[in-house]
Amino acid sequence: MIRSFFPGLSGNPVAAFLATAVVGIVLLVLPLLAGELLGNFWVRMMAMALLYVMLALGLNIVVGFAGLLDLGYVAFYAVGAYMYALLASPHLAEQFEWIARMFPNGLHADIWLIVPLGVALAAFFGVLLGAPVLKLRGDYLAIVTLGFGEIIRIFLNNLNSPVNITNGPQGITGIDPIRIAGVPMPRSVDFLGLTFNRLHLYYYLFLVLAIAIIIVSIRLQDSRIGRGWMAIREDEIAAKAMGINTRNIKLLAFAMGATFGGVAGSMFAAFQGFISPESFVLMESIQIVAMVVLGGMGHVPGVVLGAILLYAIPEALRVVAKPSQVFLFGEEIIPTEALRMLLFGGSMVAIMLVRPKGLWPPPRHGERAPVPGDRDGESPPGGGAAALPVGTVAGGTPPGPLAPERG
Repeated sequence: MIRSFFPGLSGNPVAAFLATAVVGIVLLVLPLLAGELLGNFWVRMMAMALLYVMLALGLNIVVGFAGLLDLGYVAFYAVGAYMYALLASPHLAEQFEWIARMFPNGLHADIWLIVPLGVALAAFFGVLLGAPVLKLRGDYLAIVTLGFGEIIRIFLNNLNSPVNITNGPQGITGIDPIRIAGVPMPRSVDFLGLTFNRLHLYYYLFLVLAIAIIIVSIRLQDSRIGRGWMAIREDEIAAKAMGINTRNIKLLAFAMGATFGGVAGSMFAAFQGFISPESFVLMESIQIVAMVVLGGMGHVPGVVLGAILLYAIPEALRVVAKPSQVFLFGEEIIPTEALRMLLFGGSMVAIMLVRPKGLWPPPRHGERAPVPGDRDGESPPGGGAAALPVGTVAGGTPPGPLAPERG
């Protein structure tokens, strides 16, 4: 993990440890300072940014590692959220008498039960999506996954009759906060002379989950499965020729990516206390894809950076857009929402023009090492072995009996 986020310090473990410690202290102190100086809105924004980090890392497995364009990822987010809402609210007890008889006080399941169920259900839907689209790539895969996401949203929107399960467009209210060992998360906690309100507690919970997902993503990237995903991304036919089971490895990518979405959805439902199908529209999927692309596809630190910036910038502009216009011009010239999206879209276009591979792209592998005689360490035109004179190999050594001349 340290090597991924601080590649320049990989040879200096002490400096890498100090850099990690500084970042950790900043992440721990930042919500306290923001809440004290700027208000709880900024603490809430940081907590939601961590939720989008989880979502972006899940989609990065499908899009960044395996190279499968998925525009319906928000469906797994919705599945996790509704699983939590149904098992941690009085809704089902109010709709079904047999549930009310079994649970007179309503369903108030523990997080250790709901989150694994949400993860398992999201993984099942990931396989359900992946199985029919194994032979599709590019635009065709994008269209099918887009349709899958919309089907789930419409399904949730209309599953209020003849049996009311999701309460349709009205959504589910009264969702419990996180319950650990039957104890709900308190409204505030006093520790070391500091008061942590519920927003702070959710921030730290999301931070722990985000760090866990980052570690899992990095370990997957360096594992045999991750290498298989990248082989499929680069050339599926060559990967199949090398003995990789492309069917299973694709299904695993969809399932693994969906599990992260299910975890994020469960946390979102607990955090909001209310969910409806309008929280899981197509624009959410597009925004998550933009986070992955803008940060750097296939690079975990880049995806984290892209998720934070792409969520934080629009939310910050929501607060500062109107006061800035009033300060500069004496009145609001452009409506806040229009100016916010204009600046947001313009910044995305500018970043893609300046950094087409993302803000923090993955390191380039497989390049030829510098050969004596290269100017300033640059490769000759054409690069690789083809750029060497006929009859020589890298390093300038003439071919031996086992290395015949190429001509």
